[in-house]
Amino acid sequence: MKFVSIVMGSKSDYEVMKACSETLTKFGVAHEMIISSAHRSPERTQAYVKSAEAKGAQVFIAAAGMAAHLAGALAASTIRPILGIPMESGPLGGEDALFSTVMMPAGMPVGTLAIGKAGAVNAAYLAVQIMALEDDELRVKLQEDRVSKAKKVELDSSEIEILL
Repeated sequence: MKFVSIVMGSKSDYEVMKACSETLTKFGVAHEMIISSAHRSPERTQAYVKSAEAKGAQVFIAAAGMAAHLAGALAASTIRPILGIPMESGPLGGEDALFSTVMMPAGMPVGTLAIGKAGAVNAAYLAVQIMALEDDELRVKLQEDRVSKAKKVELDSSEIEILL
């Protein structure tokens, strides 16, 4: 079974990352969520990546705050796409997590999304887009989602009269 793996560095990331899970669910994309730290449980993290790959993980989404570099640890353990979400935490408000996620060495890519909930939702969308490359049903669902968003903008616009 093909699925998306969501790995969080700590339980405190769950409130943001459930938006990622909800987005994947909206598209009917199978996924699993676990907590594993790149620094506090490195062996668990590496073992999980290998296990998830064997079970069919196609894309990994990694969420971590502060300068914890979970996405980099995952990238070092697999050639599957890694999408990193910096979490808003600590005294730097997520900027340290953003820099540690985005500044990967050449040849070890991590697709880095926005800090926090917007990044979590967009990571799910990007994972769906990656999986839709080989899944016509997902591709149709993405196209329908785009049409729905455009219609909402038109509806919202028609409700507002602009006077000049």
